[in-house]
Amino acid sequence: MAAVEPLWTPTSQRIAAAAITRFTRAVRPDLAGAGYAALHEWSVNEREEFWSALWDFAGIVGDKGAAPYLVDGDRLPGSRWFPRARLNYAENLLWRRDDGVALVGLLENGKRGTLTYGELYLRVAQLAAALRREGVAPGDRVAGYLPNVIDAVVAMLASSSVGAVWSSCSPDFGLQGMLDRFGQIEPKLLFTADGYYYNGTRHASLPRVAEAAKHLPSVQRVVVIPVLEDTPDLNGLPSAVLIDDYLDKGATACEFNRLPFDHPLFIMYTSGTTGKPKCIVHGAGGALLEHQKEHLLHTDLGAGDRFLYFTTCGWMMWNWMVSALACGCTLIVYDGSPGYPQADSLLGIAEQESLTVFGTSARYISMLDKEGARPAEHYDLSSLKTILSTGSPLSAEAFRYVYEHIKQDVLLSSISGGTDLLGAFVSGHPCLPVYAGELQCRGLALDVDVVDDDGLPVRGQKGELICRQSFPSVPTGFWNDPDGERFHEAYFARFPNVWTHGDYAELTLHDGMIIHGRSDALLNPGGVRIGTAEIYRQVEKIPEVVESVVVGQDWGDDCRVILFVRLQEGLRLDSELVTAIRQMIRSNASPRHVPAQIIQVTDIPRTRSGKIAEIAVRKAIHEEPVSNTEALANPESLAQFRKLQQLSG
Repeated sequence: MAAVEPLWTPTSQRIAAAAITRFTRAVRPDLAGAGYAALHEWSVNEREEFWSALWDFAGIVGDKGAAPYLVDGDRLPGSRWFPRARLNYAENLLWRRDDGVALVGLLENGKRGTLTYGELYLRVAQLAAALRREGVAPGDRVAGYLPNVIDAVVAMLASSSVGAVWSSCSPDFGLQGMLDRFGQIEPKLLFTADGYYYNGTRHASLPRVAEAAKHLPSVQRVVVIPVLEDTPDLNGLPSAVLIDDYLDKGATACEFNRLPFDHPLFIMYTSGTTGKPKCIVHGAGGALLEHQKEHLLHTDLGAGDRFLYFTTCGWMMWNWMVSALACGCTLIVYDGSPGYPQADSLLGIAEQESLTVFGTSARYISMLDKEGARPAEHYDLSSLKTILSTGSPLSAEAFRYVYEHIKQDVLLSSISGGTDLLGAFVSGHPCLPVYAGELQCRGLALDVDVVDDDGLPVRGQKGELICRQSFPSVPTGFWNDPDGERFHEAYFARFPNVWTHGDYAELTLHDGMIIHGRSDALLNPGGVRIGTAEIYRQVEKIPEVVESVVVGQDWGDDCRVILFVRLQEGLRLDSELVTAIRQMIRSNASPRHVPAQIIQVTDIPRTRSGKIAEIAVRKAIHEEPVSNTEALANPESLAQFRKLQQLSG
């Protein structure tokens, strides 16, 4: 077999200048010429030494405390990192207080704003003082129902400076989607905007927030960030105030509460496959250290970089992106449609803002290819050194498209991880070659492997992606899960003391990795994780629908959502009913939840315990064998899913 040639290889100059090269020489000079595999092996075998060295290399602000830096290290979950440490996440992102540009805010309508690091520090200080005046204290929850704007970053940093716990979702989530999340965590304060722009249209948020406030009795104040209007009408929200009126203008210094390493920082959300989304709690120290590792060592971000990741406040990549301020770079936050007014508009922003690092989704890259976009012919991307991609697997064809039609001399880092760890199990590397369809390497200090059904390592074939040892960004648990039962079931039930991630993966000959998709029933259209229960809850409101099953169908380089419905006796699925179902889902969940196709069936397979057999349906529509059909109460119902020719249209 002919050797596979890399699509890109780093120059000797880039390797020499990379932060990971400096880190290796400073910490383990004997490994400087040994290659990444040796460095990774050391970081896994000597995790305490690695994370302590990273703390020092990154210049973490706070008290690391005395060794040991890992207690009960053989327990997953249950081990404790840096048990004597005290730090504050926001303090580590606001160490720069000069005239360098910290944030550039861009809206789809062309509006642009900036904050220097000095201005950002002052605005955070004034908002944090207002939060303290409001009575917000460490451990209180602060929620954001926000577009990706500068003041969303300010609100999060002000909350974390106090020690409050930040949780956000994007404003395209419907009322029920917002309540399913924020209703569980009982926020004391809610930040929102008056609306947002998307695909050339203005969308108002305040009417929905006013309705949500009736169901969120814990919220004592709504703080509104103007986006659509300079002075929004707040009459429908008696507890609301504009952010500039809320600030404590007398504050000139920010008080940072240094708290234990595992003090909660973020509450993120699972996709709600079996009910309301589970609330994942991430500690401040773990999030900060993992992000510093990924930003400094794996992405090579530094003070001279200009970085944009296309994301929303409802995706963990927003939290990941904002942490890059700790590197001292300039962060560009954009809110709007990635394809408006034209498919490659984000690459126009890359030229306009002289981006050095640009992050996007695999779906966006695939869309550019299908649209026939040729950014290299229209934009000056000479400043761009790295493109990041995540959300779903990036196909080999999409890799080639980037190098042929976006830029030849660029590091394309396809990364994979998730909300669960608030980071990446499989990362990029500025000093390694790029091969089509492959993620470059396993993350430092992460004992990641691919195993078969018995938990044994496999090479050159697909298996479960697992992590054998603890790491600092293991969640502290789920909210309202006092005995940890749901947390254990989510990640540790299959292989004891081992994190099972739910990805179907394969290690390559280059010690890189290919992600073949989710191994569970989560839907993943365009890289957006969607839980089936979020769709079921809306479909069940349609009186004509008796029951339904929703699955993901592989479609080109992506996944599309197919909804099967069983209707009341004698009814047929017509265009009017299809429209009603889609509108219900769009209004109360989000546009991303709307199925690509809705198809009528006469029966839906269930297990003998009454659970809908989603995985069996998904296998049937892909003409894959369905094992363990004896567990189904009605296995004969699978036949109609195998015969549905509509799925090819």
